[in-house]
Amino acid sequence: MYQTTKKLFAVLLAALMLLGFASCTTSPGGSSTEPTEQPSQVSSAQEETTPQSEQLPTKGEYELAADIDHGAILHAWCWSFNTIKENMQNIAQAGYTAIQTSPINACKPGENGGMQLQDKDGSVNQGKWYYHYQPIDYTIGNYQLGTKEEFEAMCTEADKYGISIIVDAVVNHMTSDMNAVSDNIFDLTDSPFHSFGSISNYGDREQVTQGNLLGLLDLNTQNEDVQQYILSYLKECVQAGADGFRYDAAKHIELPDDDSAYASDFWSVILDNGSVFQYGEVLQGGSDRIADYAQIMHVTSPTYGQQVRNAVLNKSLKVLNWSNYAVNEVEEDRLVTWVESHDNYCNDGSWSMLNEQDVKWAWALIAARSGGTPLFFSRPDGASIDDQWGNNQIGARGSELFMDPDVAAVNQFRNHMAGLSETLSNPMDSREAVMIERGDKGAVIVNVGDEPLALKSVPSVLADGTYEDKVSGAKFTVKDQRIEGTVKAGQIVVLY
Repeated sequence: MYQTTKKLFAVLLAALMLLGFASCTTSPGGSSTEPTEQPSQVSSAQEETTPQSEQLPTKGEYELAADIDHGAILHAWCWSFNTIKENMQNIAQAGYTAIQTSPINACKPGENGGMQLQDKDGSVNQGKWYYHYQPIDYTIGNYQLGTKEEFEAMCTEADKYGISIIVDAVVNHMTSDMNAVSDNIFDLTDSPFHSFGSISNYGDREQVTQGNLLGLLDLNTQNEDVQQYILSYLKECVQAGADGFRYDAAKHIELPDDDSAYASDFWSVILDNGSVFQYGEVLQGGSDRIADYAQIMHVTSPTYGQQVRNAVLNKSLKVLNWSNYAVNEVEEDRLVTWVESHDNYCNDGSWSMLNEQDVKWAWALIAARSGGTPLFFSRPDGASIDDQWGNNQIGARGSELFMDPDVAAVNQFRNHMAGLSETLSNPMDSREAVMIERGDKGAVIVNVGDEPLALKSVPSVLADGTYEDKVSGAKFTVKDQRIEGTVKAGQIVVLY
């Protein structure tokens, strides 16, 4: 069996003295806007292991992870505050430790103040989801999601279930319509926006950080009064019940060690807001400096999401095809991972390639792992590979897939395995199946094939015993580090 061991280089060197190890990572390519054996009857498949560590306790009646890092996040995309509140018990039962809202800032009303996600079936100018990414002021509440009072009530309800709230914060830019911007912004300074013009070269760091993204007014993030205004908004969110933030377009805001002509202390100022979990949307490619952003907050890993989608679509789950997080010089515990983001779903056509079963398989791959904090994107209710927008309503609950029994079982597995190492392998050398073991306590096995997979004396690190799949009730036995049982075609097995 070929085995790769990560993270214990120093310890192994000290113990073995004569052994040397080399580590390499795949160079991340592209951005998040995109859409190969050994001849043994028993498994001698690629295996990848991280060191054993301490199992962390769960919390509360629903046995959620003790912190956001070790749990799963539900991206309640375009759900209103009231909708989230009404579904809080469902969300807790499905095992999510945190909920990410859409942007809660005051925003420019869409065409006619409409509440459709997107124009559909011949409708014209009936509002669009992306208007809440066009702030007109930094106050809580907008016509799409609800009022500040409704946000506070939602956060209070979340606290009852031990669920944290992450707010999507749009602090790089405002709307493109200067006339819609609040007077409060112009009262801050004579120059609240950069005057660099639109970004044309994403390899030019100055353009990326000082230019207008897609024509949106780029905030003067070097200005102290602008910084303090943003900080005040973030603190208001925390006071109202927010526990963390996602920073939209984070790579478009300069770092303190960028060129002195445009560097600033924006991040050190606004990150000091009292929240417990913060991450930046850093789309890989161009002048992203992702490793440097990871020094001050968690960051996204869009290339990894693309790898996982491709692995599922190609039904090629060989460990080497998808296990590398594809973010150079960033520790896996600094990453927020996803199968798909709202940007993928809305913009790159991948929505028509992955059906709900594909999403479930891919979710099991990322959420069962020890690394990263996984984000589950809630697709629109009624959507399918033939219908991108489904019922097409801003404020409504998304697809029920977020609480599918398989998805919930994987989330609960993640909560119970928090803190434990991972071992990845392809049982029976199958390219269509993967086993993700956590310490010696549990495993998730995914079979994307069209035929059942009988596990016969497959190597395992699980403790001896009989394990019951949390969804189907099927039995698997482990004895002397060998696991046996049958994984049905298309099945996700959750054992612990």
